[in-house]
Amino acid sequence: MPGPQTRFLETRADIAIYGGAAGGGKTYGLLIDPLRHIDNPRFGAVIFRRSFPQITVEGGLWDEAVGLYPSLEAIPNKSTVSWHFPTGATIAFAHLGPGEEIKYQGAQIAMMGFDQLEHWPESQVFYMLSRNRSMCGVKPYIRATCNPDADSWIAKFIAWWIDPDTGYPIDERGGVLRWFVRVGGVIEWADSPDELQAKYPGREFRPKSVTFIPAKVYDNSILLSMNPDYLANLMALPPVEQERLLNGNWKIRPEAGKIFNRAWCEVVEAIPTGGVMCRFWDFAGTERKSRKTDPDFTAGVRMRKVGGEFFVDDCVAAQASPSDVDDLLANTTGQDLNAARQVGAHYMVRWEIEPGSAGLREAARLVKLLAGHDAFGVPPRGDKFLRGKPFVIQAKAGNVKVLAADWTEGWLNHMHNQPEIAHDDIWDASVGAFLALVVPASLRENEESDSDGTPAAGAERYTRKVGGMRGRL
Repeated sequence: MPGPQTRFLETRADIAIYGGAAGGGKTYGLLIDPLRHIDNPRFGAVIFRRSFPQITVEGGLWDEAVGLYPSLEAIPNKSTVSWHFPTGATIAFAHLGPGEEIKYQGAQIAMMGFDQLEHWPESQVFYMLSRNRSMCGVKPYIRATCNPDADSWIAKFIAWWIDPDTGYPIDERGGVLRWFVRVGGVIEWADSPDELQAKYPGREFRPKSVTFIPAKVYDNSILLSMNPDYLANLMALPPVEQERLLNGNWKIRPEAGKIFNRAWCEVVEAIPTGGVMCRFWDFAGTERKSRKTDPDFTAGVRMRKVGGEFFVDDCVAAQASPSDVDDLLANTTGQDLNAARQVGAHYMVRWEIEPGSAGLREAARLVKLLAGHDAFGVPPRGDKFLRGKPFVIQAKAGNVKVLAADWTEGWLNHMHNQPEIAHDDIWDASVGAFLALVVPASLRENEESDSDGTPAAGAERYTRKVGGMRGRL
């Protein structure tokens, strides 16, 4: 039955942007589109992702193409991440990271695709627009997919197709063409190319046509029939992400209580014995020296997993100097170890490794400082709020509880007001403790060092394991 994917494949727009929610068949539409030109031996298409792993990740562009292109006798070349059709036409996948547009100087790409357009800055996309040209007889065009992001340049670019009050796409405008020109870096819109030509007489440019075609998971009956749990997964997302990815809202932004709501967490007077205890540290090394300065906090959150529940049972935070931070770490670790012994819990210490070689050296120093303890650093992975999704989901389900203490109100307020407040140190430490606790116990032993006594190998194993588990939580 015809739907948004059909409109995406049929549009004659120079630039068509498709999606605005998860599960609408966006990537598949992007892969199908260039197939109309594979009988042209000179045709070439390139579909971009922001990073190379996004191309080859399980279920990504390459895997989807493997299920589609061989039936058309295409030959894959995994080393160049490209497909070659019997006529000589090609469809290639490529990553386009920061500054990498310079690689495409002099390129001529007839069909250019962007999977998740919101991942690129406006300047990079418009530079690549200048490489969207053709000598093969196919009129150059761009096809892109996206998810809502109220703070991205895409939100402004497609504003005409979005209701300014609700943030939802205006149904009757989906697939409608508009035209634009870019003059002095400013985009001028019109309902027809003639309108722009009249506004700028004598200018040598051709207005580009654009359309936005919204789609949601409800439009993808095949996905829902093959994977009926996918809708439930979207409905289990935190409120802001649910509005974006399930309902396609382009105006929603994180507000107090929408990322993490304090009402989800029961405050308890006591915690059952046993389980696994983790103190996770988010370090800063600047002391507050006056009322006018507000440096980051060193925050350490202690959490204990007992059965299927997670108990936040201590939180410390200080704007301290590096030497004071070392004292805080050593003293708190000793107190924690005693507390763990009293309740019969395994105790471990984790912290976030800062990027770069200096971060690895500091991690190695801390491992020595805490010799004899189950302690090592782990690198962060991805956006901190995306990283915190599994923790948010467990809290929303009522599986996160907080011990009643003098720090409890501060912890609840900090979490509830993310990301509106100035600091996120306690958030990072809380999410880190949770992620450390969901790693199976069998992986905790001997992870802290490789054969050279450095923490790097253990940290990498930890990161890979947590990354793989997120989709199942």
